[in-house]
Amino acid sequence: MDYTTLGRTGLNVSVVGLGCGGPSKIGQRQNKSEADSVRVVRSALDAGINIIDTAEVYGTEPLIGKALREVNREDVVVATKKMTPRDNAPLSKEAITQSLEASLQRLGTDYVDIYNLHSVLPTTYSYMRDEVLPTLLELKRQGKIRFVGLTESFETDIGHTMLQQALQDDCWDVMMLGYNLLNQTARDTIFSQAIEKNVGTLIMFAVRRALSSTDRLRDTLRDLRDRGLVDLTNEDLKDPLGFLLHEQGAESVTEAAYRFCRHEPGVNVVLSGTGNVDHLHMNIESLLREDLPRPDRARLNALFSRVNDITGD
Repeated sequence: MDYTTLGRTGLNVSVVGLGCGGPSKIGQRQNKSEADSVRVVRSALDAGINIIDTAEVYGTEPLIGKALREVNREDVVVATKKMTPRDNAPLSKEAITQSLEASLQRLGTDYVDIYNLHSVLPTTYSYMRDEVLPTLLELKRQGKIRFVGLTESFETDIGHTMLQQALQDDCWDVMMLGYNLLNQTARDTIFSQAIEKNVGTLIMFAVRRALSSTDRLRDTLRDLRDRGLVDLTNEDLKDPLGFLLHEQGAESVTEAAYRFCRHEPGVNVVLSGTGNVDHLHMNIESLLREDLPRPDRARLNALFSRVNDITGD
């Protein structure tokens, strides 16, 4: 496993993080047993992954708690999240504190390393900063939170508007955002500022349906072509992104997608979620490979330079 420093937190974290939400929820969406999901978490830890991301709404905190019972708590960076209102409805100090205490109980720990405000909208950001952050900082002083962060609602805030607001303030230790080779807008809008302010970054959406299914990728590229956002021919669509697959390049589009994110300046941790141990190890192997060949990366950058309105799902 490779490790890096998560921005200003100073935490030494694996470049691969285990995501416990998303389409899999470590197998719970596929009706896997609790034992199967716990096995995925422990396999991740055995492989050297030391940062785990979950949330109160995922329903996976208790599974992580079970997986952590037999490990040294200080060896694992645990991040969880508090869901935020879709409008400026009050989020009281008592509600935040109760949510955190419930998460701690489910996780079987007395502190979380990173506590994120979950899926913050551009319209609610200022409220979260002015009214909610003080409570998080108080909980931090109590030792129940080590670092504070927030995550964007990438499905509705594809242009990272909220995080651009947040980067104007010097109060967040970590940010979670959507980024992939199809939508590279965060390179100019987020990463350079995150580097400047030393804010840690966790990447979601590195690989979703459009980069794991040939049919879905073909449909996505056809739509982008028809809207004049990419320059592709019918021949290109017969073998979507086939130029990435060669002896010095990647073995699959999925592998290329992970490597593309992993080696982007400003990216600290790429989250990978799955309910299958073999799939987990395949993703780890992809993320630990070297950067894509420079001509391939340059071609991807140019091909998708005008795309700014899809998530890659």
